[in-house]
Amino acid sequence: MTVHVEVIDLVAQLKAAEQPFALATVVRTVSVTAAKAGAKAVIRPDGTIVAGWIGGGCARGAVLKAAREALADGAPRMISVQPENLLAELGVKPGENRDGVRFAKNMCPSKGTMDIFVEPVLPHPVLLIFGASPVALSLAAQARVLGYHVTVAVPAADLSEAPDADVIVDGFEPQLLNEARRFVVVSTQGKGDEAALRAAVAIKAEYHAFVGSRRKMKALRDKLIAGGAAVEDIDRVKAPAGLDLSAITPEEIAMSILAEITIERRRGQRIAPITAS
Repeated sequence: MTVHVEVIDLVAQLKAAEQPFALATVVRTVSVTAAKAGAKAVIRPDGTIVAGWIGGGCARGAVLKAAREALADGAPRMISVQPENLLAELGVKPGENRDGVRFAKNMCPSKGTMDIFVEPVLPHPVLLIFGASPVALSLAAQARVLGYHVTVAVPAADLSEAPDADVIVDGFEPQLLNEARRFVVVSTQGKGDEAALRAAVAIKAEYHAFVGSRRKMKALRDKLIAGGAAVEDIDRVKAPAGLDLSAITPEEIAMSILAEITIERRRGQRIAPITAS
């Protein structure tokens, strides 16, 4: 089996297992370089190359740094490793970015040039829903369409129909959540609110929300704090969940919650529109 085939096989395995990694691909070389166009490497978040090869130390440091950064912010990178004299001709310094390309200095005697595209491959974001209310069921179905890995946690006795979810957990104690961005919504609506909220706030996530009124959330807050829950954990919960869209139906409420989650998910990723001068 060739190295290239091994890389492709590992990429498929990691994607299926919802594991984060970066794929580095040499897209261009000039003069003498150890790796040639088409060479690939799979890089873990800690900077470890687990398959493939993109050359020696001439490009390794710059590529591994780019891979770690790409996995942190989800944005791909183009790296151009060039000898110092060519960087000077271009008027750029090592580490400088220009037109979407980051330049790095080739310290090897070969003095060749390599352009490497570094692509982050991240697991699907996790939406964890507590409850099986009409809002919860609609939220699960809509989120799946938008590419979330959906887990629904609810006692089996409370299920009147099977949720459209990747994982269904019996009770309020989900296990083995993917190591991905997480968003948590409690939509028990009267069936185990306190137990679900207590479990929800214990889970590390970027977003916690409760489908219910402010008054109901305040009463639950007091109970949870009296029971030993941390104030700062409870106060992270957005209640009522969702943007104020004057939503009425379960489907509309679910849509408003997903709209709010989308704002958090895409924060910092959108590029400002170009305005005419």
